[in-house]
Order: sequence, then structure tokens, then C-alpha cells
Amino acid sequence: MQLEGAVAVVTGAASGIGRSLARALALDAGSLVVVADIDGSGAEAVAAEIAAEAGPGGAGGLAAGIDVTDEDAVVSLIELVESSLGPIELWCGNAGISHLGGVERPDDEWNHVWDVNVMAHVIACRHLVPRWVERGSGHLLVTASAAGLLTNFGTASYAVTKHAAVGLAEWIAITHGDDGVRVSCLCPQGVRTPMTENEGAVAVDQVRALGLIEPEEVAAVTLEALREDRFLILPHPEVATYELRRAGDRQRWLDGMRRMQRRLLGSEDG
Repeated sequence: MQLEGAVAVVTGAASGIGRSLARALALDAGSLVVVADIDGSGAEAVAAEIAAEAGPGGAGGLAAGIDVTDEDAVVSLIELVESSLGPIELWCGNAGISHLGGVERPDDEWNHVWDVNVMAHVIACRHLVPRWVERGSGHLLVTASAAGLLTNFGTASYAVTKHAAVGLAEWIAITHGDDGVRVSCLCPQGVRTPMTENEGAVAVDQVRALGLIEPEEVAAVTLEALREDRFLILPHPEVATYELRRAGDRQRWLDGMRRMQRRLLGSEDG
């Protein structure tokens, strides 16, 4: 896609990957960026820092405090952006959450993770895809995770919902690709963000053991992939090899993952 001058909305943009992506789109690609986050003051701070670095005549945009699970709020944001900046050409669904634990966690916790990590994409697409089909163009970026292609230790709801996010991105790409709707699915492994600062959690130990990269690296790889209309974006290229191994011999992959989990937990590798 053509990023220069494009109107782009980035959710979850007050920190981490979202912040770096918003900065890269505005400062490197020249997009008109809407910095959106449930942390409204954080979104305003990122938008202000972009404006200060861009200087007079640089790429501008808006800041928006928004709960991406609130459909009315999402619709209001879409209407506001399109009336003030122009048609949204890129929606970066980057907001995401994680809770530690497995099936023992309560329903309200599972539902919360599901709403943010999956239904937020459904809500946005419910109102954007028809517009994009009518216009014949539009690009959706879903920030999933390598956990959506593989899995993640210690956090069942995160692994399950990220698989669902990948599945949704694939479905939209297949169903609406001939209508001019382009989809990219970002699946990083370990990235140095607030989400990877939870000391002692096996989910965090897993990604740290495999190597953390900086969010700025993720943003740079993502911009390149968006320009090329690539579906799968892998800032950690080795994830492609892991996914092939998983598909080629699922039993061997499961055995290997259990061995890795035992090592991280400090139990004997039996």
C-alpha cells in the first residue's frame, strides 16, 4: 500500500509496539496517524511527541482515548476520523492484553481477553470492511503474535485468542481480498514491551529465552511488509521454521514444547 499521506488508525498506541508503529507511520512513512488507546492521556502524549518531532508541515493526526471493545466508541472514532482527516486507509488493530493462568481462570477474565484480542477486530471490521469494499481499497493490520501460530506457556487465554485473531485475519483476507481489502497479520515473538516485564512468569521466560527485540524493529519490519501488501509479518523470521515443524510433525513439536516448558520451570527433563 501507499503509506505516504494515508490516514491510519493505530490502537493500543500509547506504549510498546503500538507506540513505535504510530511513530514510524507518521515520522518515517508520512501517514496521517490517529494514536488511539484506552489510556487517553498516554495517547495524547504520543501524538504530541510525534507532532513535536515532525515539526511544522510534518505529518499530523489525532489522539483518541478509546475502549476498542465498545462498539459505539469505535463507530464514533471512525466517523470522526473520516470526517476530519479523510477515509481511513489503514486500521492497525494493535490493542491486546494477557492474563496468566489456564482453564482455571474465571469466565469474566477469559471473556475480557476474548473481547480485546478478538472481538475488537470483529467490531472494527464490521464497520470498516463495507466502506473498503465500496471504495475498492483498504488495509487491515491485525497484531496477533507468534503465539497465534504456535502457542505460549502459562497463559491459555492469550494463546487461544491469538490463534483466533490469526484465523479471523485469514478469513477476511480470503473473503474480501478480491474486493480490494488487504490484510496483514503481525506475529512477533518476544518484544521488549510492558507485557514482557512480568518477572517470574513462564510465559515471559519463554519469549525471553528465545530472544527479545525492540518495538522499533517490529515497526520497521511492519512498514516494509505493508508497502508490499504481505499477509504474514514475522519480525522473528525463525517463527516460520517453527510453524513448519509444528505442521510437519505435531506430536514431535508437542513433545519438544513440553521439554522446553520443563526446563523453564526448572523441573527435570524426563
